[in-house]
Amino acid sequence: MQPLFKPGHYNYDQLCRDFRWDIPQQFNIGVAAAGHAHRNPDAVALFYENDKGTEKTFTFGQLLRDAYRLANVLIAKDVKPGDRVGIVLPQRYEAGVAHIAISITGAIALPLSVMFGEDALLYRLQDSSASAILVDANQRELVQTLQSQLPDLHTLIDCDDNSAEQGLWPLLEKARDTFEPHQTLADDPAFLIYTSGTTGPPKGALGAHRCLIGNLTGFELSQNFFPQPHDVFWTPADWAWTGGLLDALLPSWCYGIPVLGYEARGFDPERICHLLQKYSVTNGFIPPTALKMLRQVPNIDRFEFSFRAIMSAGETLGTEIYHWSEETFGVQVNEMCGQTEFNYIVGNSSAIYPVRPGSMGKGYPGHRIEPVDADGNVVPVGETGELAAHRDDPVMFLGYWNRDEATRDKYRGDYWGLGDLCYRDDQGYLWFLGRDDDVISSAGYRIGPGEVEDSLIKHPAVAQCAVIGVPDELRGQIIKAYVVLTTGTEGTEQLAKEIQQSVKSQLAAHEYPRQITFIDELPMTTTGKVRRVALRELHETGH
Repeated sequence: MQPLFKPGHYNYDQLCRDFRWDIPQQFNIGVAAAGHAHRNPDAVALFYENDKGTEKTFTFGQLLRDAYRLANVLIAKDVKPGDRVGIVLPQRYEAGVAHIAISITGAIALPLSVMFGEDALLYRLQDSSASAILVDANQRELVQTLQSQLPDLHTLIDCDDNSAEQGLWPLLEKARDTFEPHQTLADDPAFLIYTSGTTGPPKGALGAHRCLIGNLTGFELSQNFFPQPHDVFWTPADWAWTGGLLDALLPSWCYGIPVLGYEARGFDPERICHLLQKYSVTNGFIPPTALKMLRQVPNIDRFEFSFRAIMSAGETLGTEIYHWSEETFGVQVNEMCGQTEFNYIVGNSSAIYPVRPGSMGKGYPGHRIEPVDADGNVVPVGETGELAAHRDDPVMFLGYWNRDEATRDKYRGDYWGLGDLCYRDDQGYLWFLGRDDDVISSAGYRIGPGEVEDSLIKHPAVAQCAVIGVPDELRGQIIKAYVVLTTGTEGTEQLAKEIQQSVKSQLAAHEYPRQITFIDELPMTTTGKVRRVALRELHETGH
């Protein structure tokens, strides 16, 4: 794929006025991501390491051949166009192969985090009616325990299994390495990623193949004219999330640029610094929490970094971390804002216009971004409105899976509301003021209170509960739970730990409440709704 912009000096306003989308009628994410194999099959696609010391390098030629083989395997196992195929894999080669293979069969990729516990995984597989899933040895047993509750899930493929029936590599060895990709339209569904909302369980955001193209103006400019010779990309973001998949892995491959994948449990900042130096990483998507953890590395100036651009998103970066990053890595971090439903639409590009630390930047070319009121009217400069994007945009998703009403609820006239309160200054920069809902942003993850509360209430000691996000220096926000206990139960520190562990095992490590306060009763409205604003006030007073 050819870049949309060439390195050079641009006037931002003129660039936006002159830019026009060129969306082909037919487009396939998998074909685009593996297309470099036809031009340079020996070029490196992935540098892989894990925390056990394993090192491997994979080329675009290998990537394409293995994706073709897996596509043939999926079809042989009765995966049809439109079927949802789960991927529960960490940052390893097979995850990338799976995304390309699923795409070129016309099926829909269902990325699922390896951090998900039983309840979180079961809900997503049931709601999506997934027909197949790819796992590793760490996830196989969990998925197998759920299969009796998943009547649509007829195929399980294990990347670490050596059996001929469901082991990935034995299956690939027998499969043909030629394949004719399914002819998908740009508007056809390509992926289904679950995202948290204010109430209820997570909703599946269904994205079209064209969404990848819609990402590219922001991707190229936030990475200061990506790609350039010798670029290497890295992100700590899970490839199951939009940030890791669509803001890092797939667009890098579309341009034939190698990605560094590191499979590990937890984030080891010292180890990451060694990897960044070893592979001469030039570009990255590094969330603010990861930057804060890197900041804790002693004598970090002993490492030689090769960064020429860093994008950061998921939570507010802040001026202190911005200046530390500039001093440490030698680049001005380009903060970006977007979401799964409407990704990569606004941000900074230090190569074109000055970065204003603390600002989320400006709308990238091809995207109409405005602060609007509840009716979709653009508010004047300096006034607060909801960050919104015009609906006529190739990056916009197709809608929430089986939830048309939830999709309609986000429309603000001709705009789509992102839920962030902001204002535009007289220089055109947008400034984040907070959320207009109760979604919690912790370490780059968007967490809806509903799923956490549903998990909390399952503990036999919990009678009622409510969760809020509270400020945290490292993660931006953490989850705090207010819990009303059952009659006769004593609120002890040990009980709090048991409740935390219960949630962690059901959902994910980033979704458990790091603080629990036992309370006699929850503040409620006259209609029986929890007054979270009162809980936030309670927290501010030290309770």
